[in-house]
Amino acid sequence: MKRVIPVLMAVALGAAPAMAAEETLMIDGAGHQVPVTVTLPDGDGPFPFVVMYHGTGSNRHEAGNGYDLLAPQLAAAGIASARFDFAGNGDSEVDYTEYTFTSGVADGAAVIDYMRSLDEIDDARLGVLGWSQGGTIAMLTAARRDDVKSVVTWAGALDMSGAFAELYDEAKENGFAVAEFEWRAPLNVSIDWFEEARNTDIAGELAGYDGAVLAIAGANDRVVPPAATEQIIDAASGSPEAVEIIDGADHTFNIFTGDMTAFDALMKLTVDWFDKTL
Repeated sequence: MKRVIPVLMAVALGAAPAMAAEETLMIDGAGHQVPVTVTLPDGDGPFPFVVMYHGTGSNRHEAGNGYDLLAPQLAAAGIASARFDFAGNGDSEVDYTEYTFTSGVADGAAVIDYMRSLDEIDDARLGVLGWSQGGTIAMLTAARRDDVKSVVTWAGALDMSGAFAELYDEAKENGFAVAEFEWRAPLNVSIDWFEEARNTDIAGELAGYDGAVLAIAGANDRVVPPAATEQIIDAASGSPEAVEIIDGADHTFNIFTGDMTAFDALMKLTVDWFDKTL
């Protein structure tokens, strides 16, 4: 039997306020508990749903609370969503050494299963969204399953084989390497993550995915080259496919600048795409 999310809350959706149900909870993931926040549209459904995968060193809220901003916009369009923390991030209670591509896909699968346990969800209408390395995991998820109808990447990384390259020898010697960041505490990156990043043919796997794909990037992204959007579309074999480059936007789509023009455009492109393809 499916279950019903019990908590109702008012969510401001810009000029279009609406009611949505939202719940944050822990579910069983790949050997650890996964923190998840679920947002449902007003009404009984069944609704299509989107699972959001966050980027390196971030969490389910994402940069500048970007995923928190997107969830009610999806709900206003009649689309449910779930955002979750990878191992070692956000409210996760385990160390980042437990995070790999494999664990990320597995934790996302647990979130998908949880969403399908809800009365309000249409099991057949699944979309995935990923930002940066979250895009990597979203693409692998779509490639490794046969039930993803639509993928959206925000500055999605199609090739991570060279990421943290300067730390590889440290990880090989110690089992992990300490990655430093300006915006958060250090992370212990496991040798398993390095080996998967170096040996996973993301483009090759994505070739087996035949659903919808939208790849979005900022024209001023200096972390993941905007050209990766075209590479994603070239790798995928699905339909429809589209690339969107947002002028003047950086890797975080300018969300930290106080000017929300680029991020608002990003959200609209995303919501419109899922509304059309789910």
